[in-house]
Amino acid sequence: MAQINKVHLGRKVAPEQICSQEVNLHLCSGRLEKGTAPPTSSSPDRDLNHGVPVLGRLAQNETSVFNYATGRECISIHVGQAGTQIGNACWELYCLEHGIQPDGQMPSDKTIGGNDDSFNTFFSETGAGKHVPRAVFVDLEPTVVSTAVVEPYNSILTTHTTLEHSDCAFMCDNEAIYDICRRNLDIERPTYTNLNRLIGQIVSSITASLRFDGALNVDLTEFQTNLVPYPRIHFPLVTYAPVISAEKAYHEQLSVSEITNACFEPANQMVKCDPRHGKYMACCMLYRGDVVPKDVNAAIATIKTKRTIQFVDWCPTGFKVGINYQPPTVVPGGDLAKVQRAVCMLSNTTAIAEAWARLDHKFDLMYAKRAFVHWYVGEGMEEGEFSEAREDLAALEKDYEEVGMDSVEGEGEGAEEY
Repeated sequence: MAQINKVHLGRKVAPEQICSQEVNLHLCSGRLEKGTAPPTSSSPDRDLNHGVPVLGRLAQNETSVFNYATGRECISIHVGQAGTQIGNACWELYCLEHGIQPDGQMPSDKTIGGNDDSFNTFFSETGAGKHVPRAVFVDLEPTVVSTAVVEPYNSILTTHTTLEHSDCAFMCDNEAIYDICRRNLDIERPTYTNLNRLIGQIVSSITASLRFDGALNVDLTEFQTNLVPYPRIHFPLVTYAPVISAEKAYHEQLSVSEITNACFEPANQMVKCDPRHGKYMACCMLYRGDVVPKDVNAAIATIKTKRTIQFVDWCPTGFKVGINYQPPTVVPGGDLAKVQRAVCMLSNTTAIAEAWARLDHKFDLMYAKRAFVHWYVGEGMEEGEFSEAREDLAALEKDYEEVGMDSVEGEGEGAEEY
């Protein structure tokens, strides 16, 4: 679903070269045309390590995965080299969660899934009993060309191009994920596998409600309804907890309250920004494993009392909660510890504007000198497209600034007139 860059992960670049990426979730009802994949350029935006056509916004990485929900079926489209690698990590995890073997067969006893066939949303079962992923993997060419320098261009251009066609895009950036791997998993030099498997856990949490039955599941279409107050403000921040290394797995599992509090810590976010400097518009908490509503209610009640967590005054401080009783699954021999419960928080916050501002600044530094622009013009683009895209992103920053303003002040002025 992701275009996870799709969350594009994994490219070896210096932190200062890292741009934001997103996971795009395109939701349609029965139509594939609404979420056409963003256009990709050729030579100027190829990913250094993935050989992926960069999907600009997404990251700069391009790897994206789009999900199209059609009834009870969901098609995942993984674009670019990084997109396919993240897709591999996701489907590796899906198969483990549903007890599907590498050959596509599911043991007759179905010890993991029981009689639950909700996994058919993502898998198509053939007459021979083979489960085939409902997925499409796409890449333009196998060549590997560095895009680290022009990633700000790619990100801004693609964000502009797809802004009106994407319903919900989950933001991530390499720098934040690298730091999580180093700090929480004690991995000095995180590999693409480390990064992609962490992203896989997030995508799995987002799609769990489609693949497992549950009384408190949250459907994909509900993300847009609950997280997107205005069409352009559709970039939720992703936070996942707990991220614990297998070597340091706690014998005492973290409580619901502890993992909930961890989601509001900037160190656990997939994008480097500080929500304490912004305001939340909506929060969606997706719990998995040994979690009961009573504990969730208590944890959220505690969160609401913290003064550091502010909501916009025009929106109720409500939390959308989803609980899936299927515990988190980890890849055998991987870096992540097996835990009894986990939570993925999707929050729409004005603080995400910090990420756009950083990206816009990098764009401005290069475009002021028209650096590398000739490569894009040579591929058929016009220089005016750069200015148009930059203006659109400036408007997006302004949109976030406006939604974060207190409406009380405006109402007070109006009252004085009467």
